[in-house]
Amino acid sequence: MNFPDDDTGQVLAEMHQAGIDLSVSHEVVFFQLFEQQAQAKAMADFIKETMPQVSVSLHPDETPNVWDLDCTVSMVPAYEDVVAREQQFESIAAKFDGYNDGWGIEA
Repeated sequence: MNFPDDDTGQVLAEMHQAGIDLSVSHEVVFFQLFEQQAQAKAMADFIKETMPQVSVSLHPDETPNVWDLDCTVSMVPAYEDVVAREQQFESIAAKFDGYNDGWGIEA
């Protein structure tokens, strides 16, 4: 299997090499980071209201004064779909003064 030469392509290639079946649905988690808990909570509330198919988990990051908002979507991790979803979450996070910090599959 060939994947584009970027971060998303590299992650998918590593998953494929590890034996993960990328043709079936997985719980894909998109990570958002915030400096303020209130900002992260505001995005979590927005996601709950507008995207009920997405589950969210808000928790303190390992880094002091940073908050993680994990947005989990059940989906087939096809390259184009992962990129589109990541851009969508990044755009939403920016509205709440946060930013995207990558994605992964729950193992």
